[in-house]
Order: sequence, then structure tokens, then C-alpha cells
Amino acid sequence: YLCKSCEHEFEALVFGDEKASCPKCHSRTLATKLSVFAVATKNTSASAGPVGACGSCGDPRGPGACSMPDMD
Repeated sequence: YLCKSCEHEFEALVFGDEKASCPKCHSRTLATKLSVFAVATKNTSASAGPVGACGSCGDPRGPGACSMPDMD
């Protein structure tokens, strides 16, 4: 996440309807950043692996960020 109040960048693991808050200023006015995750399946095919970001654009927000919509 990126806090829109104090610009602190942080990671948070949230479940269900939980809302993250900035650990520095406690604001809930946050912008989401790229979240990489994997999904477990019963498929044993080599082609069923997780798909990563392209990593080729050089966007300062990180690999794959250029394809993400702005949350503003």
C-alpha cells in the first residue's frame, strides 16, 4: 500500500472485509500497489504455474505496474 496522507509505503495482509491502515499515521486513505500471489490447484501440468509481471517496462512503481489502472 501507499498512504495518501503521509506517503509511507508498506505491506499488509488483510482478510475478507478488513481494511488496512497506515502503520505510521493510521490513515485509511491508501492506494493499493501490485500484489503478487500464487494459487494452488490440483493440476500438475507445468503450464499451470503462476504468472508473473513482465518486468520489462522499467516503471518506477515496480514490474508490471504500467499495466495497472491508476487508483486515483
